[in-house]
Amino acid sequence: MSFYTYIVASRRNGTLYTGSTDDIGKRVGEHRDKVRPGFTAKHGVAILVWFEGHETREAAFKRERQIKEWKRNWKLEMIERSNPGWDDLFPSLFV
Repeated sequence: MSFYTYIVASRRNGTLYTGSTDDIGKRVGEHRDKVRPGFTAKHGVAILVWFEGHETREAAFKRERQIKEWKRNWKLEMIERSNPGWDDLFPSLFV
């Protein structure tokens, strides 16, 4: 799997951003370093709280669009199921 859908947050139950990428380490690093101006830089959204892998870019993008349509509560529940402590998963990408 080399394509990902991910959610970054500002803090537990804070502002959320959903995206997709083919290089999750690089992309989340850009969020953390505020490399690109925009929503995540403005709102301090940089903690990787959820991600999943996909076989194709299209599948990752489709999942991103699906999640972006969800109610906030559904996103929070999905994060809580897989990461109840809202741990930053970024370091685990490099283990």
